[in-house]
Amino acid sequence: MSDTLKGKAIKGISRASRRYSEGRVCQDPDCDTKLSMYNKRDYCHVHAPVKFPRVRGRIVPEGT
Repeated sequence: MSDTLKGKAIKGISRASRRYSEGRVCQDPDCDTKLSMYNKRDYCHVHAPVKFPRVRGRIVPEGT
């Protein structure tokens, strides 16, 4: 019995990455950072609005 493993190559065509228009810049008025054509956001990482995900629990109505 052999101690080696054999595998098969992945077959099939992978989907191409989604592209957005080239030459876009950050929407912040004081920023001239060029955005990647693969970045769907309108702002660069520094000026992007902060989003806090709700990961656990439930919303309890006020007055209960």
